Amino acid sequence: MLVLSRKESQRIRLGDSIVVTIVKIGGDKVRVGIEAPDDVLVLRDELEAWDLPAGPAGPGAKPDAQIAAA
Repeated sequence: MLVLSRKESQRIRLGDSIVVTIVKIGGDKVRVGIEAPDDVLVLRDELEAWDLPAGPAGPGAKPDAQIAAA
């Protein structure tokens, strides 16, 4: 496992098409933004065990982005 220290607004690039940005740090929480192609599923680890239906957004949608937007 690679462990990095980052400050707010700093980014981490994964391959050619995924960018992780540290959006905000406050107290014991870090807000992270993830930019990824539509065909890459971005999912919090605790949701991995769920059997998520395709739903209105269709297959390949980013469930966490939908949750945050709600």
